[in-house]
Amino acid sequence: MHVPDGFIDAPVSLAAGAVAATAVAVCLRGARRELDEKTAPLAGLVAAFVFAVQMLNFPVAAGTSGHLLGGALAAILVGPCTGVLCISVVLLMQGVLFADGGLTALGVNITDMAVVTTLVAYAVFRLLVTALPRRRPSVTAAAFAAALVSVPAAAGAFTLLYALGGTTDVPTGKVLTAMVGVHVLIGIGEAAITALTVGAVIAVRPDLVHGARGLARPLELRTADGTVIEPVVSTAAPRSTRRIRAVGLVAALALAGFVSYYASSSPDGLEKVAHDKGIDSKAEDHAAKGSPLADYQLEDVADERISGGLAGVIGVGATLAVGTGVFVVVRRRRASAAARASSAGTV
Repeated sequence: MHVPDGFIDAPVSLAAGAVAATAVAVCLRGARRELDEKTAPLAGLVAAFVFAVQMLNFPVAAGTSGHLLGGALAAILVGPCTGVLCISVVLLMQGVLFADGGLTALGVNITDMAVVTTLVAYAVFRLLVTALPRRRPSVTAAAFAAALVSVPAAAGAFTLLYALGGTTDVPTGKVLTAMVGVHVLIGIGEAAITALTVGAVIAVRPDLVHGARGLARPLELRTADGTVIEPVVSTAAPRSTRRIRAVGLVAALALAGFVSYYASSSPDGLEKVAHDKGIDSKAEDHAAKGSPLADYQLEDVADERISGGLAGVIGVGATLAVGTGVFVVVRRRRASAAARASSAGTV
């Protein structure tokens, strides 16, 4: 659903950019509460994993494909504020390095694909987790539903932006019907990927899933008649995240470097709707079309499979580096603020 340059006029693009910048600023502060020593490096990995999975377009209808948006997945794994930042990093890397999503439309894309999907998904997720039994399958089921809802919500948000600043005269009602219709189908794929990924992480490390925090109850000592004596406080050292980080990185590299070659080549939902309805008649060339990684192909590498694989691997590496850098800095600022508060309290 990457919006190219030229679909939305300058005033609305600027307004969306202001909304996106404000949201990112708020989330940078909010992410301080969500990140700790374990989750800061994992958040960078989540961004890299989302980048990799977004390369895997899957067919949803005749001549149309879809791909993961990732807002629900990121929010559930690392928290809503950190999730917005994860998707924003992915969109920035895609726009600057791969000419995917317009640069003047970056604010539109962050507002639509990062802010709307993440916040809608997390709101639905929390509502369902509160209502369902406090069990791991409930988290997976809530993740499925949240992801399913988030995709047509993003389609609706694009339609609103188009209604406010679309550069063509296509009736808004036709755009809404087409966008929501195809993105409900894409949402099913998004929901399946999100639920499978969240379920897999919960199965091995539930402590690393933000949306599952508080799910496990402390161990308790009980008498024969069931009376609680006292809770059992674990004195074990915190478990390392090295293994799951390694597995996640290998998975992301494999998906981007190898599996992406077999992705559907059909246009995604927005591309298809834009072409069928004439929304793309005023699309502009991407400012980064001369990038050596444009269109997810490495320049001067003749073999398409090798070229795409190398581009994907480079993208995963770049997203991981930038994302991890951002989240480690945010985490350190939290630690510094805590240290200053503690120092002031002892004076």
